[in-house]
Amino acid sequence: MEEKVIEVKNLSKVFREVKAVEGLNLNVNRGDVFGFLGPNGAGKSTTIRMLMALITPQEGSIKILGLSLNQNKKEISARVGAIVEKPDFYNYLSAYKNLEILSRISGKNITKKRIMDTLDLVGLGSRHNSKVKTYSHGMKQRLGIAQALLHDPELIILDEPTTGLDPQGVKEIRDLIIHLSKSEGKTVFLSSHILSEVELVANRMIIINKGKTVVEGTVSELLNSKILKVTFEVDNVANAKKVLENARWTEKIQSFSQKEIIFQLESDEIGELNKFFVEAGISIKAIVPSRSLEDYFLKITSGTE
Repeated sequence: MEEKVIEVKNLSKVFREVKAVEGLNLNVNRGDVFGFLGPNGAGKSTTIRMLMALITPQEGSIKILGLSLNQNKKEISARVGAIVEKPDFYNYLSAYKNLEILSRISGKNITKKRIMDTLDLVGLGSRHNSKVKTYSHGMKQRLGIAQALLHDPELIILDEPTTGLDPQGVKEIRDLIIHLSKSEGKTVFLSSHILSEVELVANRMIIINKGKTVVEGTVSELLNSKILKVTFEVDNVANAKKVLENARWTEKIQSFSQKEIIFQLESDEIGELNKFFVEAGISIKAIVPSRSLEDYFLKITSGTE
């Protein structure tokens, strides 16, 4: 049986009659990189604040590392690292000096070697003496993760760690998350509003919207379904309709528009249908496959769902 590192049951939080989180359930297993997905305003940050005991839920229960959060806040905080807000540092001090000061404030016995090992872990060892003001945004984000890792936590909670980063910065954080999971054996709870970002690093995920669960499962189950929505852009939809009338592809049609026909297909059927159109003399301008989950996620993030 999987060991649950986070166990949330029927979690709810209301702010001035606005239901930020409503009846939320989720389970994170040891070793997971768990994607916590949803559009901005879905309730992700509120949930994370409750996981960090920064705010109190109206209803529901939270267990972290097998312990009730309500009764074991101090013990849990010693075993969890998190970036909840954009990390702040003393810009005119070095990365090493910043972590040294933070380690003293925390009251935890953190050695100089541990500080250097942590900076090495996030790829900043060679720049440990550089002032933080010389760091790129991506480097500052990695320093923030170093801060969360200083006390060698079992669970790491990251709230939108790639916000505002350029593609290189996003890749650096992604590679670091994978390293923390695969090489360091950490459990990572990753909040994001970008499906593609989570797809590349997570093994399990949940999508929430308006404080409620939309879908939960393994990434492979949710994203690698054989069934795809495939849009065929054609020169003449009327002619395409005629050739489809008595063909087996009719039952696969989802909808028509002025220039497109949308089908529900398995991946290996796309080539067959394309061949059918070509042999029937229908000119194909474009074929665009997309996953049904991706479509749904785009709907909820654009506010059309």
